[in-house]
Amino acid sequence: MPTSNKTDQLDAWSLAEALRMDGQSWRPLQALDPLIQELRLLCRDELKLIAQRTSLINQLQQALMEYYPSALEAFDDWTVPATWKFLERFPTPDALSGAGLKKWNAFLHCHKLYRQNTHERRMAVFSKAGQWQVSEAIQRAKSFLVLSLVKCLIILEKQLQQYRKRIEQLFATHPDHHLFGSLPGAGPKMAPRLLSEVGDDRTLFPDADSLRCYAGTAPVSYQSGQVHKVYLRRQCNKPLRCAIHLWADLSRRWCQWAQIYYQQLRKRGQSHAQAVRCLGHRWLKIIWKMWQTRTTYDEALHTRNQHAHGSWVLQLMNHKTGE
Repeated sequence: MPTSNKTDQLDAWSLAEALRMDGQSWRPLQALDPLIQELRLLCRDELKLIAQRTSLINQLQQALMEYYPSALEAFDDWTVPATWKFLERFPTPDALSGAGLKKWNAFLHCHKLYRQNTHERRMAVFSKAGQWQVSEAIQRAKSFLVLSLVKCLIILEKQLQQYRKRIEQLFATHPDHHLFGSLPGAGPKMAPRLLSEVGDDRTLFPDADSLRCYAGTAPVSYQSGQVHKVYLRRQCNKPLRCAIHLWADLSRRWCQWAQIYYQQLRKRGQSHAQAVRCLGHRWLKIIWKMWQTRTTYDEALHTRNQHAHGSWVLQLMNHKTGE
């Protein structure tokens, strides 16, 4: 009868026994290709820096909400460096009100923020900036924080550009860059992430299902007696699962069958996350085949394969085309 006893001696014996009895089926670990290793680390670190940028932007918006709501109302996307320059030029509501219409327009044109459909609204927001009754003490303290955050964001953005440049350089030198670069919607950001996480060791994934399990799209089944349940796979390569999820969602804009497949799953009651995960699961089979045969993605070839297997997705595509 098994117990919960644990000692270092028992653990060592268990590992040695497993190696003695089952060692022939184990595969030795292989060192990563240096190029893949560097690319993987750069992509993962880039995501961490992007998360830091998001945190700084959230702090920036919170500070603006406390003393400068006009700035929040005037601009929607605070990941654009030009909006940080706006705060450097007009750090307080009083500074914005005192500048006047001519300087407002000059700033918007200089930093390419002028938009015909939003210009009138922005001018109205700027003109009312001084109406917010905020004490000078709050303005001085919070504007000091905002300018500090802006400086951090500007430095971080420069480093992110360096990361992006280095990632693109490494990706372009890898022999498999054309495979992942051919995926619809992958682009210069998602393609390097996919390549770095999948790697280039073809023996690591003998079939598509092994890659799906590694990426976390394959569910986990639980069965005991008459009880049968299916769970989301937690033990997987989480950076790869995230990359597949983001890219599969983007692929719907570029690939008709992917969009139709997603829409049908949504109609069946699946959530957005479930439908995208299923789409990623389907894409991984295609990626595995491309990866093993070293061929780029071919939309026409995939359509022929769907036709040969009588795919319901292809039938819906033909039906929509006929309409």
